Amino acid sequence: MIIELLKAVFFGIVEGITEWLPVSSTGHLILLDELLRLEVAPELGAVFAEEYMSMFEVVIQLGAIMAVVVIFFGKLNPFALSKSKAERRDTWTLWFKIAVASIPAALIGIVGDKLLEKATGRDIDGWIYNWAVVATALIFYGVLFIVVEKWQDKRAVRVDRAEDISYRDALLMGGFQALSIVPGTSRSGSTILGARTMGISRSAAAEFSFFMGIPAMAGGSLIKALGFFDYVAESGVSVPALAWIVLIVASASAFAVSLFVIRFLMDFVKKHSFALFGVYRIILGVAVIAYFLIR
Repeated sequence: MIIELLKAVFFGIVEGITEWLPVSSTGHLILLDELLRLEVAPELGAVFAEEYMSMFEVVIQLGAIMAVVVIFFGKLNPFALSKSKAERRDTWTLWFKIAVASIPAALIGIVGDKLLEKATGRDIDGWIYNWAVVATALIFYGVLFIVVEKWQDKRAVRVDRAEDISYRDALLMGGFQALSIVPGTSRSGSTILGARTMGISRSAAAEFSFFMGIPAMAGGSLIKALGFFDYVAESGVSVPALAWIVLIVASASAFAVSLFVIRFLMDFVKKHSFALFGVYRIILGVAVIAYFLIR
């Protein structure tokens, strides 16, 4: 039990770091699962393990997203008595923009996923969750980060604050967020990359990307949790207490680490380019290819 709890802490740390940096948390968790498998109920077989990990890797994001709520609570709370009527109105406007930005990912992640499963018998996860896709996405978007950052540095910033992002910008960033359905892409990475091509500053792009993550990750977690509960009900398996404890420990670890990483990234982007993350992605992608080809 102690070993599995330590693994859970490590999974939470990786989630807390990679969720907010544009390096793909899902890609890292898929690779981590390959190297450090959780064994919460080996007696229940491979199907249970697969269903549990599919849910686990998404639901622990709730811990990470709670860090955004805590850090930006003042800005995101439209009911604060300390805010003027105009400030409360501006907060609601920000939430409406976040809602608009969530539309593309919701359509592809929910509607598209169901249509694909109905047509082919496999959902999106079944088609693209593998090391080859992760490695390709890591390298491809790594190159894009380097190219876009060099190109954008020569252009004037059009939007410098998250609050000034328009509804049109929000919808376009939502379209880029939908690309993160491909593992290895990175939800924050794709939205930040898209925002940079639109002339949005690094700090505004990162901050609004954090806000977009609240409905995206909460919705994704809910869907995965419900899917797991359906599997449990249909199969009649009894989920051991260790499985729930591991999930809670990993989520708590992700929350704690995210508190530091979010603040780090907001300070980092004021002085540095996202191109450094592009270099990291390329190196990791090459390492992934090498590992799976020679293992």
